[in-house]
Amino acid sequence: MAEPIQDQIKRALEVADGLYHRLVLLVAESGSGKTGVLREIADAFGTQVINVNRALSCEMLELTARQRSLRLPSILAQLATQAQPPAVLDNLEILFDKNLKQDPLSLLRDISRNRAVVASWSGSSSGGRLLYAEREHPEYWEYDSVNVPIVSMDGTTTVNGVPIDGIASPLY
Repeated sequence: MAEPIQDQIKRALEVADGLYHRLVLLVAESGSGKTGVLREIADAFGTQVINVNRALSCEMLELTARQRSLRLPSILAQLATQAQPPAVLDNLEILFDKNLKQDPLSLLRDISRNRAVVASWSGSSSGGRLLYAEREHPEYWEYDSVNVPIVSMDGTTTVNGVPIDGIASPLY
């Protein structure tokens, strides 16, 4: 019987605790059920899911385009810091807005340096590569090596394409 996604995320958080960035990505296409899984994870840890689109939109509403680009990293970090660990982030699409001139994965890595973060990622992962959107889409991103645990809704958990078989894996 396959390990439930929620248990895979908890195990991935344990692995991430030993990495430079304490980030776990829940990766799947939009509409695959990531939000429900994140709600269950948040409940299990006694925290809430942060809707990043809504929270950042409210915080940046009265800022100029330049101010938004400059202040977005600190606003996102503040949202994560205020959350009970782990910070559980969903609806990240705003981070991919080209007008904000940000690298979404770098933003997530930065806020996970000193705290555990579980974030949804609407895209795909294969062989250590992480994708967001289709290649022709203006918000397309591709990363070759992310060095964070990736839990896919298909039931696989990897770091840089290598399956996590156990916490004591020699990879870590």
